[in-house]
Amino acid sequence: MSVHELIYDWNQVEPTMKKPDRRISFDDETLRDGLQSPSVREPSIEKKLELLHLMDELGIDTADIGLPGAGGMHAAGVERLAREIADKRMRIRPNCAARTHLDDIIPIVEISNRAGIAIEACTFIGSSPIRFYAEDWTLDKLLKLTEEAVTFAVKQGLPVMYVTEDTTRAQPETIRALYTTAIQCGARAVCVCDTVGHATPDGARAVIRFVRRIIEEQGEPVRLDWHGHQDRGLGVINSIAAVEAGADQVHGTALGIGERVGNTPMDQLLVNFKLMGWIENDLSRLRDYCETAAEACNWTIPRNYPVFGRDAFRTATGVHAAAVIKSYKKGDSELADAVYSGVPAGLFGLRQVIEIGPMSGRSNVIFWLESRGIEPTEERVARIFARAKQSSSVLTEEEIMQLI
Repeated sequence: MSVHELIYDWNQVEPTMKKPDRRISFDDETLRDGLQSPSVREPSIEKKLELLHLMDELGIDTADIGLPGAGGMHAAGVERLAREIADKRMRIRPNCAARTHLDDIIPIVEISNRAGIAIEACTFIGSSPIRFYAEDWTLDKLLKLTEEAVTFAVKQGLPVMYVTEDTTRAQPETIRALYTTAIQCGARAVCVCDTVGHATPDGARAVIRFVRRIIEEQGEPVRLDWHGHQDRGLGVINSIAAVEAGADQVHGTALGIGERVGNTPMDQLLVNFKLMGWIENDLSRLRDYCETAAEACNWTIPRNYPVFGRDAFRTATGVHAAAVIKSYKKGDSELADAVYSGVPAGLFGLRQVIEIGPMSGRSNVIFWLESRGIEPTEERVARIFARAKQSSSVLTEEEIMQLI
C-alpha cells in the first residue's frame, strides 16, 4: 500500500484554492530587498554569483540584482551579475530596482547595453495616503513622475515593471490612476506591494483582483506581480492567495531576509507550491540555496525553521521516534518521512533524525547505535538510556560516545 493511500487528505475535501490554469513564476529579491535587513552582511560578489546560479538551478524566473542608481561598487556588482547571466546563457532574467526617476533608470540602461542583455527596470513609487501625507506628495506629481520615468525606460529599450509601494493600504482611485498611466506609457508588468506586511489573505485577493480588472480594461498583455512581507507572519499564505486571485509572479527572498521581520521566504514559497502540485521545479538544491544565503549574509537559520532548520526532521520523543523507526524497519523511507512529518524530507535530500533525550524510549537508543554500526548490547543500551532519563536535554553525540 502506498503512503498516498494511507493519508486522508482533508486539504482536498472542499478546496477553495485551485491549481491555476497558467504558469506561476518567481522573482528572487535576496540580492536587493533582502539586503536591506539591518542584520545581514553584504555578500561578496563571489557569493552573489553562487546564489545567482542556485536560483537558476531552482527554476526561479527572475532576480533583482540590485539598485545601480546607488553607484560605486554596488553598480559594478550589478554589472558583474548581469554579465554572468549573459555570458553563461542562464535562464534566469535580471531586473533592477529604480526609483521612478531618470537618475536611477539611466544606470540600468547603461549596464544593459554594456552587458548585452535586457534588464527589467522595476520602477517603484509610493501609493498610500499615509505616504502621501508624510512626503507631502500629490497624485498629480506622482502621475507626472510615472509618465516621465516609464516612457523614458521604454524608449531606451528596457522592459518595465511598475511597482507601487504600500499598495495594500492605498485608495482604489489612486491605484487605478497610477497603473493606468504606467500601462499606457508602456509598462508590461505591474507589481502590487504589501510593503509593511499589512495584508491578510482576503486583502491580498481583493487588491489583486482589483488590479487584474484594471489590466483587462487596458487591453494590453501585462504581467501581474505580488510582493509580500512578513510583519504579520502571513507572507506565504498571502502569496498563495494572490496567485489564486490572478497574480502571475510572486516575490521572495532566501530564508525571508529583509527589512524589519523580512520578506516572504522564497524557499517556503517553493516548498508549498511544489507540495500543492502547482509547480514542477526541481528543488533538490534548495538546501544549498538556503545554506549559501545564510553563510553569505551572516544569517542564522532558526532551529525550528521549516524544512531546513536543524530540528525540522529531528525528534527525541519516544512515541514519535518509535513510529519512524518501525517505518524504516519496514524498509520504507517514504513511510518514515510521512508518519510524523507533513513535509517529505527525502524530497530535499534530507532524512528523519532520531536523537536520545529524557523523553526517549529504548528504541531510540537501539536505533541510534545501529545506524552508526555500533552493537546495541543490553549493557550499552541500559547505560545510555539511564543517562538520558537523568538529563535535562538531548544527549550530544560526544556524551553518548563517552558512555559507549
